[in-house]
Amino acid sequence: MTPARLAFPAMLAGSVALAFGPWLVRSADVPPVASAFWRMAIAMPLLGALAAMAAQRAGGTEAPLPRGGLAAIAAAGVLFAADLALWHMGIVRTTLANAALVSNCASFLLPAYGFAVARTWPGRRAIAALLLAAAGLALLIGRSADVSATHLLGDLLCVGAGVAYTAYFIALDRVRASVPPLKLLAIATVFGALALLPVAALGGPWWPHLWWPLVLLAIGSQVIGQGLVVFAVGHLPPLVVGLTLLVQPAIAATIGAYRYGERLGPAELAGMVLVAVALVLVRLPGRVGTAQAVPE
Repeated sequence: MTPARLAFPAMLAGSVALAFGPWLVRSADVPPVASAFWRMAIAMPLLGALAAMAAQRAGGTEAPLPRGGLAAIAAAGVLFAADLALWHMGIVRTTLANAALVSNCASFLLPAYGFAVARTWPGRRAIAALLLAAAGLALLIGRSADVSATHLLGDLLCVGAGVAYTAYFIALDRVRASVPPLKLLAIATVFGALALLPVAALGGPWWPHLWWPLVLLAIGSQVIGQGLVVFAVGHLPPLVVGLTLLVQPAIAATIGAYRYGERLGPAELAGMVLVAVALVLVRLPGRVGTAQAVPE
């Protein structure tokens, strides 16, 4: 099976792995920014080993980083660190479902960026998919993720995380065609951990006593989740990437219902169905609109 055919299953699997992140952040016994640091720090040696294995499998003939490539990856790493810091702070200040939903505004910002760069209007199918996804998100928010005065700060932090996450993807776009995905993610993770270290160390007790949430967060979210997403994003249009990210809120809402009593009503269940329909629509033959108008 070619990488292009593997891209959508990989993106879907990566989104599923990432969906468990909010629960693990809440389960950790360190402050939110510290959990973001440990997520990246624990993942660093694993990603480095995987990148080395991939290079060896390719014959050890990897080309050096392109000119300006290290700076672009460093910028992506810092942006991803900002995304994690903001998101983790938002997770502990709002509901589980809302944290996943609001932070995934990248689902809409990425397609908008793609169409803006291509200087083209989205096709009818693209518009229909986005409208269905937007309606699904609105229904999913429902009663289990109401925006309130108590949760307002958490929601705003998650919005900032979504913007930083979109910028992270855009920064990666400059180098993902010339740098292997695992090597790209490994280097970006190093820079992200370095950016988070002083903030985590100065933000209160940052050495954990309960390691399992952080280890699972590092392996499930950073290695598996981000690894699959970074691989897939190089083979999919931004619209497909953005819509597939909407799997995360649906799963997070389900976890919130069973783990924290955030029960799903008919509106939330209907929202999940609309998101699923949007995902199917975006995968129909011909995909969405004119695929060639969206940068790959």
